Amino acid sequence: MRLNDKVAIVTGAASGFGEGIARAFANEGAAVIVADVTDDKGKAVAESLPKATFVHCDVTRSEDVGAMVEAAEKTFGGLDILVNNAGITHKRQPMLDVGEDEFDRIYAVNVKGIYLGAVHGVPALVRRGGGAILNIASTAGVRPRPGLTWYNGTKGAAITLTRSMAVELAPEKIRVCAINPVIGETALLESFMGAEDTPENRASFLAGIPLGRMSKPEDIAKAAVFLCSDEAEFITGVCMEVDGGRTI
Repeated sequence: MRLNDKVAIVTGAASGFGEGIARAFANEGAAVIVADVTDDKGKAVAESLPKATFVHCDVTRSEDVGAMVEAAEKTFGGLDILVNNAGITHKRQPMLDVGEDEFDRIYAVNVKGIYLGAVHGVPALVRRGGGAILNIASTAGVRPRPGLTWYNGTKGAAITLTRSMAVELAPEKIRVCAINPVIGETALLESFMGAEDTPENRASFLAGIPLGRMSKPEDIAKAAVFLCSDEAEFITGVCMEVDGGRTI
């Protein structure tokens, strides 16, 4: 198994891409901290995995993130992999219609969450002798869609942060990569669409994806396993599109 004896944290792991990543990591032998703000769903995911525990974590709160990392070290003996997956968006709409409070919240989750993950997670990875950080960014940071301007900006930040972190943390033997998913079948789908999920609305999005479908949690999870495994030991700073050709 490719992640045998590894300890991983996955934020936003109660559903969607995060749940898919947590399940794939567990299937590859990792012990997993399932971190989320949704307690019932998060606990259910953790209980369904062979070696996992749930931790309530709001990634915008330093004390929550610190407790999450502490739980990994106390429960499983250390930290090898940190996946910054937790993310939110605003509804697809004209950029000036997004309120200031919503703007602040999106940047807090999508960007500050990566900062706090580093503040608390990097020392734990150093204590382990190195490891991997994986940021879940988006094709929105590479080829932005109109109507999602402020969300697009957070994902552009995630991509730039990934590359800069990779260079700065390389001497500590910490690799940092990102995955850029195309629009996926998750709870955020209708927010990205800005409309009801109908066959007609899906068709307008699928028209821009050469392989003809949206991403699925399994697609992102497969890439995550590779990038966080020893198979990728010489890969860092990569922001991998998992997008069916959307950004070509």
